Amino acid sequence: MAEHVVPHFQNDPGVPVIEIGAKEFMCVGATPPYDHPHVFCDMGDENEIICPYCSTLYRHNASLDPHAAIPAECAYRLAAA
Repeated sequence: MAEHVVPHFQNDPGVPVIEIGAKEFMCVGATPPYDHPHVFCDMGDENEIICPYCSTLYRHNASLDPHAAIPAECAYRLAAA
């Protein structure tokens, strides 16, 4: 299955802040079926953004790959078919 072009992130551990390597991404809330509508977020010139659905604060970390997150389990990966 193809990887997401736009990185997707989730907050299964329920942490207040997730560091990510992308400034444009999708927040899915939690792993489906506990997800919320998938929201496109764009930090623009800022280094932080809050998801309007789950209130997770996403903070840009330029040292990370665009698909990586801290904590690592917050990087959403499609399940193998």
